[in-house]
Amino acid sequence: MKRKKIVAVLMAGIMTCGVLAACGNDSPQSQGSQATSSQAAASNAGQASSSGGSSGGSTEIQELSVTTWDNDSSPQFQSIVDAYEASHSNVKIKIIDTSADEYNNSLGISLSAAQPDPDVIWVKDMGSMLQMADKEQLLPIDDYIARDNLDLSIYKGAAEQLMYNDKAYALPFRNDWYVLYYNKDLFDAAGVEYPSNDMTWEEYYELAAKMTSGEGSSKVYGSHNHTWQALVTNWAVQDGKHTVVEQDYGFMKSWYEEGLALQDNGYVQDYSTLKTANIHYSSVFKNQQCAMMPMGTWFIATMIQSQAEGETNFNWGIATIPHPADTEAGYTVGALTPIAISAYTDQADLAWDFIKFASSEEAAAILAEQGVFTGIPSQEALKTIASADYFPEGESNVEALNYVHYSFDRPLDPQIEEIRTVLNEVHEMIMIHSYSVDDGIKELTERVAEIKGW
Repeated sequence: MKRKKIVAVLMAGIMTCGVLAACGNDSPQSQGSQATSSQAAASNAGQASSSGGSSGGSTEIQELSVTTWDNDSSPQFQSIVDAYEASHSNVKIKIIDTSADEYNNSLGISLSAAQPDPDVIWVKDMGSMLQMADKEQLLPIDDYIARDNLDLSIYKGAAEQLMYNDKAYALPFRNDWYVLYYNKDLFDAAGVEYPSNDMTWEEYYELAAKMTSGEGSSKVYGSHNHTWQALVTNWAVQDGKHTVVEQDYGFMKSWYEEGLALQDNGYVQDYSTLKTANIHYSSVFKNQQCAMMPMGTWFIATMIQSQAEGETNFNWGIATIPHPADTEAGYTVGALTPIAISAYTDQADLAWDFIKFASSEEAAAILAEQGVFTGIPSQEALKTIASADYFPEGESNVEALNYVHYSFDRPLDPQIEEIRTVLNEVHEMIMIHSYSVDDGIKELTERVAEIKGW
C-alpha cells in the first residue's frame, strides 16, 4: 500500500508522560548466580561490567523470560522482542503471555512463588507496580541508572512519576490515552457525519442512538463499551476534579446512569452478554458490529496490524474522546506502561539491558512504524505514526491525537489495587442491575473508606 503522507498536527506537549532512554551496553549476569530477594539482585548491579554488548562475547545461548498480555493482538511486545533477539544472537527470549483481564492475577501468582521466571515484567498499570514494590517483588534499578549514567530527562518527567518511596523500579515503556474510534464505512452508509474532535458526551449519546440499526445477529450497535469499569469511571475523572480514590463517589452517579441508558436502550451490547461470552472489544470493532468505540491509543497499532494482515479492510477513523459540556475538548484519560525487572531474576544484568533497549529511542522508532505511542514528545516519531501504512487518512485523525489535559485513570495510591477490586465488583453489580446506582455508590463509598481508614 502506498505510504500515506499526512501533515502531522502534533500534540502541544505530550504531557509529562515520556518514554525512552539511550540504550547502553553491559554484560549479562553469570548463569550460576540467582537473586532470591530484591536486595540480593540489586547488589549485582554494581558488579556488572560496563563494557561489551549484552552478549558479552559469549556464544552460550542465554534465556530471558518476559511477561506480556494479549501478545497476538498487538505488536507492541513482539516487535521489541524480535528486534532485541536480532541484535543479540546469543539471547533467546521466552514470552509468558496472558489475557489482559487475567494478567495481574496470573503475574501475582508467579511472583508469589519467588522463582527466577519471569525475568522482565511489562507492568500493566502503575497500581500493580506499587503493590509489587511493597512486596519486594521488583528489583530497584537506581544502581543501574547511576552506573550507566542514564539520562532520565528524555522521559520528560515520566521516570519521576514512576518513583516510589524514593526508588526507581521501572522505566516508561509507552504512553496511552483514550480516543474515539469509528467505522467510516458504517457512517457513510447511514449518511451520518463522522464524529468530530469537539463533541460532548451528550452529542455522543445521540450519535450512538442514531447509528444503531438492525436486529439479532446482524445488528450494528451505535457504540461499544467494554466491560472494564474504566469505560464508565474514566469519564467521571476526565475533567481532573476527581480520581477513583475519593471519600464520596457521588460524582460517578450521572456517568453510571448514562452508561446504563446506553445499554438498556440497546445502543451498546449489554454487560452480561459481553462478560458471559468473554467477548473481546477488538473483535466487536473488527467485525463491524459497532459504529464507534472509546478505547486507548494502543488500539491504533492493533488496527494497523489487522489491516496489514488483511484481517479487516473497512475504512476507520479516530476522533478526540468526547468531553463533558463544562469541559473543553482535549481533556482525556490515560496511563503509562512501565517495564520492570523481577526481584527473583537470575539474569539481572541481561534483564536491565533488555528494559533499557525496550525504552530506548531505537525501540521508539520501531514502535512508531506500527502506530504505537511511546510517549516521547518527538515530532519525528509522531510524523512516523501519522504517515504509517494503514493509518487513517485525513488530518482530522492526527488532530484527534492532540490533548490539552491528561488525567491518570488511577492515582499512585499504595492501596489502589484493593480499591480497584471494589470498583470492579460494584461496577459489575450496577451494570447487571443487581444494585441500583445509588446503592452501588453507597457501597463503593463505604468500602473504600474502610480500606483507607477514613
